[in-house]
Amino acid sequence: MRLEGGEILKLQRYDTSYIKDYRETPEGYLTVNVPITRPGVFPYQRQDGTVQMEAKLPEEIFSDRTIYSARSKPVTDGHPNEPVTIDNYQTYAKGMSHTDSRVEDFKLYISLTVTDKALIEKIHEGYNEISIGFLSDVVAESGTYNGDQYEYAQRNVEINHIAIVEKGRAGPEVAIRADSDAWQIDEKGGNTKMVKIKIEGTEYEVDPAVKAHIDALKAQKETAKVKGDSADALQGRLDALDLTIQAKDQEIASLKEKVLSADELDKQVEVRVKLIDASKPLLGDSFDFTGKSDREIKEAVISTTKQDFKGDGKSDDYINAFFDATVEQVQSNGFSSTGANSAYTGDAGGNKDLDELKNQRLNMRK
Repeated sequence: MRLEGGEILKLQRYDTSYIKDYRETPEGYLTVNVPITRPGVFPYQRQDGTVQMEAKLPEEIFSDRTIYSARSKPVTDGHPNEPVTIDNYQTYAKGMSHTDSRVEDFKLYISLTVTDKALIEKIHEGYNEISIGFLSDVVAESGTYNGDQYEYAQRNVEINHIAIVEKGRAGPEVAIRADSDAWQIDEKGGNTKMVKIKIEGTEYEVDPAVKAHIDALKAQKETAKVKGDSADALQGRLDALDLTIQAKDQEIASLKEKVLSADELDKQVEVRVKLIDASKPLLGDSFDFTGKSDREIKEAVISTTKQDFKGDGKSDDYINAFFDATVEQVQSNGFSSTGANSAYTGDAGGNKDLDELKNQRLNMRK
């Protein structure tokens, strides 16, 4: 049954790892030291034949709860169809795990001793994989671990028994492995009907969960390629849009530089009005201010007091100072553009010489 978001279901699971070495005790028992689980995302087959990806997260399988649960647990010949308890221990137990469970190389290790003669003989004949049977809360929560996506997470993992099982039926090449660990998942204790897959032209029988995982990897690869092609096309369109936006931004910035704000316009109008008002007494009402720059107006004013004045090559500061001195003289002495008190003719009688005023003004600006 598929879980809805947040729902928790206690389920029995089986993980398998490969027996690499073992030793005999003086009594004829076999002692094995083996990794029994590790973090990762693995496929688990549901009873309806579908597969779900479940995560074993480090904080769960390396928790004290899970590490201690591996200690002093029965060793079984294959997986029983039920959890091993005190009521059925004599039926299923073929040995016992030790109390040295610990984390090494990012895996959960433990040693165990097989005491059943028939099972020991099977191990010598190649019946040499170890698979843990455990109970866990399977929580519907999605995420990613080490780049692998999962739909469910195993929480509160408690190991119930450690089974010796037949060597992988398709061989280690098609098992879901990490280094020396093979992970074959079978929720129903090894009774799943096998399916066939082809690897480099050779056909193998594998657990449906293994095939589902391989198919999922192929689909992910194909999807990644399509997404990659689409991403390239989208990136090209985005780059083109970026260029368009940059051009528009530059155009807007250029227009903003050309357009005066209301305050700036008011200030310039005010300055212009003051310039015209100050210049009229010397230039007269007949002077046409239209189209004249501020400098042209100021040079015209200066020319009324100095007939041979030439503004060519003079700085703006020079022109401004000369203009200010001229206007100041007009305002203080009542000069006009025409008549007996004309600044142009110099008939101002008894007033300071305009050249002297101009020089004083220029000296003040230095």
